Amino acid sequence: ARALLGGVLHCRGVSGRIVETEAYHEREPSCHAHAGRTPRCEPLFAAPGRAYVYFTYGMHWCMNVVAEEEGVGAAVLIRALEPLDGIEQMRQRRSARLAAPRLQDLCSGPAKLCEALGIDGADNLADLTDPAGAIRVEPPAAPVPDDALACGPRIGISAATDLPWRFGIAASGFLSRPFPTFRHGVAES
Repeated sequence: ARALLGGVLHCRGVSGRIVETEAYHEREPSCHAHAGRTPRCEPLFAAPGRAYVYFTYGMHWCMNVVAEEEGVGAAVLIRALEPLDGIEQMRQRRSARLAAPRLQDLCSGPAKLCEALGIDGADNLADLTDPAGAIRVEPPAAPVPDDALACGPRIGISAATDLPWRFGIAASGFLSRPFPTFRHGVAES
């Protein structure tokens, strides 16, 4: 999750820098893979670097990057992006929910960024490592330094809330929510 920070998510001509992530693993109850393989969560068990895109609350898409070896259910939820390219297209897509979306509001949440980038179920299982792919993640040029990193408990879940598996670029103005407890230099997830 930490290693994706600063990378760029590209989707058909629109892109944003990854500024916030959350890790999920089959060993803990907040992960969709915790109860085992189901048709919905089968992509979590795919090869690393694949997209796991799922529909939530009957109205939103969310995108994860599969993070463990094939057969292990684990992924990293992309929580927030700093918009880079295709900003007007993002605004048009988001204007259905917001009258005049501010730049900071375009991708400041997992469902918001999927809507802004046009990510949906058709992108499930996409190879995010393919440089020629319509949807892909460009790795960061360098890791985010410890003194620029925020880490804390995951949000929007009801189980395993104590795990500090939410990571962000501390100074970013594009986070989904502020980090309640700011910590530097924690172990990677």
